[in-house]
Amino acid sequence: MDNKRTAVALGLFDGVHLGHRAVLGAACAQKKQGLIPCAFTFPPESTAKKGAAGYIYSESEKSLLLCSDCGVERVVSPRFEDICGMDGDSFAGEILRGEMNAAFVCCGRDFRFGRGASCGTDELRSFGERYGFTVQTVDDVFCDGERVSSTAVRQLLTEGELDRANAMLGKNYIIAKEVARGAQLGRTIGFPTANQLFGEGQLVPKYGVYASKAHVNGKAYPSITDIGMKPTVKYGGAPLAETYIHGFSGDLYGSPLTVELCGFIRPEMKFGSLDELKGQINADIASAMNIL
Repeated sequence: MDNKRTAVALGLFDGVHLGHRAVLGAACAQKKQGLIPCAFTFPPESTAKKGAAGYIYSESEKSLLLCSDCGVERVVSPRFEDICGMDGDSFAGEILRGEMNAAFVCCGRDFRFGRGASCGTDELRSFGERYGFTVQTVDDVFCDGERVSSTAVRQLLTEGELDRANAMLGKNYIIAKEVARGAQLGRTIGFPTANQLFGEGQLVPKYGVYASKAHVNGKAYPSITDIGMKPTVKYGGAPLAETYIHGFSGDLYGSPLTVELCGFIRPEMKFGSLDELKGQINADIASAMNIL
């Protein structure tokens, strides 16, 4: 980094929910003091625990939200394995003061750091006095009486409680990934879809059909998104999102696409014929238009 002092928000920021946004907002507020708002975090892929519910957003999705949505200007995101052995003093001195040139550091009240998560906010304040940065802790955020947390958002998404999940996230849940080439079955029945693969270990929302908005070249199109497993060799049985973009025609293969989920329409269904499937898709489109 250059010699400009920074305001650093600390956290995993998995989901970039309202609680995270409060911490990020505290850092961004320091821009008025001439500080560059930054985030220190880890790639979700490097902190995912085996058997856990999965991370909400991929590294690229999280960075997109941190920068374009929350106003962070720089994101420092080393692999967890490269940092977890550092003690608290080294992290504060080498990373926060040395690498990031922090003048201001903020975090949630339960933030832990240092080898074995041995340090908390009290230690962070002591290190701040030593290395020349001030520390602000940010209180928990509540939504409809419930503490906002990544755990709560994960549970709501997997249960199909999209409205409540979106309320905690502070904006609609997004799928922002490159469009993959599929079996192209949709175009044979008049409903071509853009296919996006979830990452290994990533949380997948409840299988089913959602009302959505697809953002293509700066324009938002009404759409429906089917999330689930598709038995094709192409995907090797991995879950994916298939989005039919109403009113759009064009080739999106290999292009980045952001889809926001706006409402849950129905769970996954099996159909006895293509005509039955086409009829249901038309009904889903009508439902989506009502929601949107």
